[in-house]
Amino acid sequence: MVDEKKICTRCVMDLTVPDIHFDKDGICNYCKIQEHLELDYPRGEKGKQDFEKLIDEIKQKGKNKKYDCVVGLSGGTDSTYLLLLCKQYGLRPLAVTVDNGWHTEIAVNNIKNALDILGYDLETYVINWNEMKAIHLAFMRAALPWPDGSTDIAIREGLYRMASKHGIKYIFNGHDFRTEGRQPDEWTWTDGKMIKHICGQNNIKLKSFPNQSIFDLVYWGFVSGIKDIRPFWYLPYSKIEARKIIEKELGWKYYGGHHHENVFTKYIIGVWLPQKFGIDKRKVTYSAQIRTGELNREEIMKELEHLPYPEKQMADDREYVIKKLGITENEMQRIWNLPNKKFTDYPSYYPFYMKTKKLANFAFRYILNYKPVMSYGIDSK
Repeated sequence: MVDEKKICTRCVMDLTVPDIHFDKDGICNYCKIQEHLELDYPRGEKGKQDFEKLIDEIKQKGKNKKYDCVVGLSGGTDSTYLLLLCKQYGLRPLAVTVDNGWHTEIAVNNIKNALDILGYDLETYVINWNEMKAIHLAFMRAALPWPDGSTDIAIREGLYRMASKHGIKYIFNGHDFRTEGRQPDEWTWTDGKMIKHICGQNNIKLKSFPNQSIFDLVYWGFVSGIKDIRPFWYLPYSKIEARKIIEKELGWKYYGGHHHENVFTKYIIGVWLPQKFGIDKRKVTYSAQIRTGELNREEIMKELEHLPYPEKQMADDREYVIKKLGITENEMQRIWNLPNKKFTDYPSYYPFYMKTKKLANFAFRYILNYKPVMSYGIDSK
């Protein structure tokens, strides 16, 4: 049985987290990963200079074009603040949202308010609902811990396709490793090969869903020359302060929790993962923000003793998910009772990546314009 009492002396990661280990001072390897990332992508004067150099490049490449970058917009804190940041730097972004059918009314209003005030255009990549529903159900029936991984892939590929459609060479992404942390592969790994396999097993034909193969990623990065830019890796960013700013300037409203702007994501993080798989993803994101001083470790340890959100809301969300997926309570219970699986039980690019890790990580720097968090191995000392 896992000794959940052994916990990192710096953050709140414990032995429930896969492949965790601690140094002589009790500090975990995930803390070391964040340290390595911070060295590679410093903020302060160096980060500001690097980012402003990128801005100059973006403006030059986007000269005489209607848009000079794409911004993925979900209605959440990070993406909304990122849109405001574009305004401050004099950029001309095209806002893009990928509609998988699960956006909350609050998120939709946040998107509308931000665009109305800032005066930016929006283009929506709509995934056919019956297709999206079938994919989500297929992943749940596959008994995987992260059935929402298909959404992650769809958003990434959807942004590339929109950028290509409009001749835009830069995509702005609101990800920040200092607030998101490094997710264990075992918890969330999903890729295009896995999606294709699971959909094939369930006779799902991918038509509107923007799946992304490794060849697509190489094409976008090498052939099309589209770069993925992550401004918060360079610039000072506080999620708490960002909320205050967008509430005041953009009429933004908080939706209650991490990724609660999407009902399915909220359900998977708050109910499916902890109750079926014993996975509390809050430990990763909270730990990242504890390391930066954004959150207080002692306060978070107390918060982790409680459910991610109220039981009544969980029950309501379960009922809503069942109804929206078009299944019965009995079918949901049957799915819930299936033996849990790991992503390694299905075909994916992961074995190939592990065999060619050094070469792949080198290539990613040119394909993506940054070294992805997954390339910082959990074996970091």
